[in-house]
This record gives sequence, structure tokens and C-alpha cells, in this order.
Amino acid sequence: MERYIAMLRGINVSGQKIIKMEHLRSVFNDMKFKNVATYIQSGNVLFDSKETDEAELVQKIEKQIKKIYGWDVPTFVRTIPQLQSVIKNNPFKKIIPPEAVQPYVTFLHTEPTKEQKTMLEALSCDTDTFAVKGREVYTLLYKDKGKPLFTNMFLEKKLKMPGTGRNWLTVNKLTEL
Repeated sequence: MERYIAMLRGINVSGQKIIKMEHLRSVFNDMKFKNVATYIQSGNVLFDSKETDEAELVQKIEKQIKKIYGWDVPTFVRTIPQLQSVIKNNPFKKIIPPEAVQPYVTFLHTEPTKEQKTMLEALSCDTDTFAVKGREVYTLLYKDKGKPLFTNMFLEKKLKMPGTGRNWLTVNKLTEL
């Protein structure tokens, strides 16, 4: 069995698509996943599965959420080793952020093209720094330098693909769980 993390996009945000974590755990248990646990209210679900095809897992989870709740909820799945690689490959690890700097990672289903990477990284400015590595977009927000460009919707629009973001503390905590 492999340990996975499913990250659901856009639930429990601003009163939209409210899902209680206790109920979400039962939905995952009903799908025959093992050792199901959730972390905070933003849709992070850890589970074990014999299934090794990430696309199959995503499809199964999204289909079940649509059936139970009636919403399309993009879901992004990573193994624990994949998430550990995300942390290891952090292009900003030499930067010790002051309180005004907030690191984020946005998870994508597929790796952006070279052109998409170049375009996004060229948008780096005083308030935002972007770096793309594999299927992840690393973002540093400089909160003390003005209103940042970064939002999940901003990245989705620029890259023309869905993604879900997590702050750096959450990414690290998920690997510890």
C-alpha cells in the first residue's frame, strides 16, 4: 500500500463548498481507502491505497465528491515521497523569509510547457517571485511591498490549467503526518 495525500481545491473557502472533515474522512473510507486522516479544513486528506495510478485515484475521488456533494472539486494527489521531493527541490530554500515573506506551492496535474514556465517566471516582480519545477509552482509573496499578483485563479489563468495552492507550513506538515 502506498500513502497518498489528496489536496482538494476550493473547499471551505469564503463559505463556499463547505465540507466537514469528519464527513470527508467517511467519504474516503467508503471508497475503501485505508488509514484516512485529514489536516486542517482546506481539504487535505491522507490515505493509503493499493491503487498506483494517480490519474485513476484523482478520477475516483472527484467522481465520488461530485456524487456526494454535487460539486466539481479538482483534486491533486501526491505520494509522500513526491511531497518530500517538493520540499527538497524548493528553489527558495536559501532564502530565510522574514515575517513579510510567505512561501506557497501550487500543485498541478501536469508539468507546464517550457513556454508557460518562461512566461510565468517572467511575471516575477517586487511582490511575487515565481519558479516552476516539475508539476509545482513555487511562489514567494512579499507582503510588505504591495498587493501581490498571486492567487490560485491568477496561476490557473496564466497556465491555462487547474491547480491548488498550499502555504509552506502546510506542505511541510503534510509530510510529517
